[in-house]
Amino acid sequence: MKTILIGMLIALGLSGHAAADTPPNVIYILADDLGYGDLSCYGQTHFQTPNIDALAKQGMKFTQHYSGSTVCAPSRCALLTGKHIGHAVVRGNSEFMPEGQQPMPADTVTMAHVLHEAGYTTGLFGKWGLGAPGSVSEPLKMGFDRFYGYNCQRQAHHYYPYFLWNDTHRDMLWGNFGTETQEYAPDLIQDKALEFIETNKEKPFFCYYAMVQPHAEMFAPEEKIAKYRGKFLPESSYKGVDSGPNYRKFPYGSQPEAHAAFAAMVEVMDDDVGELVAKVKELGIANNTLIMFTSDNGPHQEGGHDPAYFNSNGSQRGFKRDLYEGGIHVPMIAAWPGHISAGTQTDHLSAFWDVLPTVAELVGQPVPDTIDGVSFVPTLLGKQGQEEHEYLYWEFHEKKGRVALRQGQWKAVRYNVAADPDSPLELFDLSADPGETVNVADQHPEVVTKMNAQIKSARTASELPKFNFPLVRKGGSHGGVRKK
Repeated sequence: MKTILIGMLIALGLSGHAAADTPPNVIYILADDLGYGDLSCYGQTHFQTPNIDALAKQGMKFTQHYSGSTVCAPSRCALLTGKHIGHAVVRGNSEFMPEGQQPMPADTVTMAHVLHEAGYTTGLFGKWGLGAPGSVSEPLKMGFDRFYGYNCQRQAHHYYPYFLWNDTHRDMLWGNFGTETQEYAPDLIQDKALEFIETNKEKPFFCYYAMVQPHAEMFAPEEKIAKYRGKFLPESSYKGVDSGPNYRKFPYGSQPEAHAAFAAMVEVMDDDVGELVAKVKELGIANNTLIMFTSDNGPHQEGGHDPAYFNSNGSQRGFKRDLYEGGIHVPMIAAWPGHISAGTQTDHLSAFWDVLPTVAELVGQPVPDTIDGVSFVPTLLGKQGQEEHEYLYWEFHEKKGRVALRQGQWKAVRYNVAADPDSPLELFDLSADPGETVNVADQHPEVVTKMNAQIKSARTASELPKFNFPLVRKGGSHGGVRKK
């Protein structure tokens, strides 16, 4: 594997980086559908997240960090490959039946490959969503030595599943058969993540912890829900599927107390983060471990969750599946005692595709020059010379097609791309209007012209037709990719 990967990187072109004096262990914690405003250190007032808040106090809080996409699979693809969604292979949620999602090509170089090449033991715990079982991009074929959790993000909708994947075989959860709810999947995944960290404490490791909370369905252990019962009135309720042939296959289960359940799910997540940080300290490896925490996209509106009630988007416009700020602007915390100054904050503009080159620089590994990411190591370490993005780009292939581009203070958004690829851009000045309330396109035609050109050049046609907009020209239909 090592020889193959080195040859692949040389063929692609290398970007040289200097290693940290002592390359750290890397723990990357990815919450699922957690909004910018869902942590008390980012403004949440309905409930508290003391453990994640403590992590922020130990390290650096990012205020201008963006997810890879506005939904699960493409966001994770951008994270692991260092490519934005205009260049990534997986650009949307594409389901494989009966289990799994669109695989990445077999020759995909992931962050796990890069760290494995640096001598790291690599583990994934939680949700995969980037290649169905038996495909060319199962986790263990994509650079991971260890995998425990859900292969299929659709099956990750259920917190009491019938099985979880343990490397390449299914662990049956007999306590969940029928309609039983005895084995809460997040608890099982947490145990395996802690076990991996303890097992590898004497050697460098990469732990990619892709949590499922607080994605719907809105389920948490009863003792957690009871703590919040009656506190968030009027309650939100949801009638789902609780029996029958579709039970635990796709639809969410019913939740009569969705507000209480959401707060409980976030508490479970916060408790798990606290337990993991405590384990790292207990093992004496805290000073040599970089921990990052973020979310894969903005808050959802599913299973009874009401993000407006909790200001889950941080009062930004939009939610999951939007390309306004609420759908893609996410919290991000990085802590590394003795290296990242405690209690610091940065407004450096960054995105998921920056994580791969960042960790590669820290461990002294090259990355393909085809990636879009920019290392933010100088920001983490408080040094000069931080490279800035020319732009950040997103596209979304549901809801009639959506594109967005951020360039400095400016944010351009276009909806209904499939119907009219030349429709007027919305333009927002985020420095004055972070809530994207006023479209200022008419006042800045020169900016609109520049950003429109950038949007058209930012993407390349996907090798998968399903991820190319079925664009329609004004005055007639046109199938396939718009000619440039």
